[in-house]
Amino acid sequence: MSHPCWQCGAFFNALFCDSCRAIQRPPDNYYELFGLPRQLALDEQDLERRFYALSRRLHPDLFTRRSEREKQFSTDATALLNDGYRVLRDPVRRAEYVLKQAGFPIGEQGTRDVPPDLLEEVFELNLALEELKGGDHSVEPTLHQARAHFESLLREIDQELAGAFRDYDATGEREVLARIRAILNRRKYISNLVNEVRVALQRAA
Repeated sequence: MSHPCWQCGAFFNALFCDSCRAIQRPPDNYYELFGLPRQLALDEQDLERRFYALSRRLHPDLFTRRSEREKQFSTDATALLNDGYRVLRDPVRRAEYVLKQAGFPIGEQGTRDVPPDLLEEVFELNLALEELKGGDHSVEPTLHQARAHFESLLREIDQELAGAFRDYDATGEREVLARIRAILNRRKYISNLVNEVRVALQRAA
């Protein structure tokens, strides 16, 4: 998207004016900042190259002799660049970012997207955790097995998520985003279980 340069009035579609080379107000959109299309399946090496290239061009030390406006734009752009890189390099945070942009709530959805048979396993897991808290260490092998099982489920979910990313990039359909949100909710639920078991076993060690 082209914008008029604040300094010379020429139109530009990047962080620097093509005419006078003045730095511009950075866009709030991370994809636009990195010069990327809004896609969920990203080339992480390309993202990294873009990050370091932009970091070198936007570093505040390069603008010490520029106007106060350009100094501020440089500082703002550097902060946004760092935030954007942390978000876009992580598939889960990237998906949450796109969902939020598309107007999907991404708060805790409870167990609505969790399969019923998994809830039965969670019930048994909670019983074992309570027994461990009560001093019964005989349940530790069961908890180690449960942790390995849930970690395996996480790997399967990540593969499912990658497939959903490709589907969204190919279609751009909101129905796919809704499916992605359900996958993320399920992933968060299982990830919390893994962490809970890990912490309980560490405390019991």
